[in-house]
Amino acid sequence: MVDKTVVDIIESGGVDIILSVPCIILSGIITEIEKRAFKYISVCREEEGVGIAAGAALAGKKPMLLMQNSGLGNSINALMSLTRIYKLPLFILMSYRGGQGEKIAAQKPMGEKSPLLLNALDMDCFNVKNQDDLQGLGPFIKDAFESSRINAAFLSPELWDEEI
Repeated sequence: MVDKTVVDIIESGGVDIILSVPCIILSGIITEIEKRAFKYISVCREEEGVGIAAGAALAGKKPMLLMQNSGLGNSINALMSLTRIYKLPLFILMSYRGGQGEKIAAQKPMGEKSPLLLNALDMDCFNVKNQDDLQGLGPFIKDAFESSRINAAFLSPELWDEEI
């Protein structure tokens, strides 16, 4: 149910092209996206998604990049030297890995630093920690396109825990 709700919000936010790097946590969202009228492209690396999203924005589309927060580091240069400098709109939706209770040690460094990186890059960040937070996601998505900026949101693992 969370996956469908998230995709409904993405759709209502005006997103029309979605690029993603595969992620097991986001697999339900990706499955739901594939059922809809979005243009969906799976990419190998996050910065590849940023480049395609930039081209889509220049063509008048409203792009979204779907990835793990661990991929944020891979995309920083492209985000700053392409998307930001040319004031192209982009909404980034990330699964949040590396937080409290994370079992994979390699996820922890970016888990700790991702919010700080977004802050250092002057990107607005929205944390979706539970289903109540979802109601703020739609306006946050729309703001990226209306303001021609990069907005990023984290989907906390606890979001899916509420379904159980």
